[in-house]
Amino acid sequence: MCLHSPTNRRSDMAVDRARIAELVRELIVAIGEDPDRPGLHGTPERVALTWQEFFSGVGEDESEPLSHTISVSHGPAPETVPSGAVILRDVHFRSMCEHHLLPFLGRAHIAYLPGDDVVGLGALPKVVEILAARPQVQERLGEQIAETIAVKLNARGSLVILDAQHQCVTARGGKQVDASTVTIAARGELAEPAARAEIIALIGRGA
Repeated sequence: MCLHSPTNRRSDMAVDRARIAELVRELIVAIGEDPDRPGLHGTPERVALTWQEFFSGVGEDESEPLSHTISVSHGPAPETVPSGAVILRDVHFRSMCEHHLLPFLGRAHIAYLPGDDVVGLGALPKVVEILAARPQVQERLGEQIAETIAVKLNARGSLVILDAQHQCVTARGGKQVDASTVTIAARGELAEPAARAEIIALIGRGA
């Protein structure tokens, strides 16, 4: 299943900030406030800029950061290529829950078993950043990250663990301020629980 975006358009070009500002002004009126009072003057434009940032991943190609790879068999320093999993812990991310349009924030732990290609470690957080900057649910976000890494790098396996706090849980309803949600997504060899147990243990030691 391919989860890549169909286009490579930039969200900062696609987001209609003027329209967002108009709608935010209407929202302020709808809650019984005055959008022209000093404290709220300029708020619609500030919200539009914020949403442009929050949703900058809409229409972006999440696989692009993984385009510059190093071949294991033909690379400049094959002796430096890891024989096991590559693990990157504690990648901080922020996303927006598509059910309530409230943020959720957390950490991503990423691991993959290289096939013939590896990638610079700095590329992995960029994949997370692009996919998180869209209306999301945590479960899908993890699956998309794992799929992108597995497909683009032709990895033998990929594993993504997300641990996040959702404001729709912490700030509304039951207001469970300490609650966090953990999800696991895996592909290839790491889809087998026994195969990923060691990696999960290694990630846990750094938590």
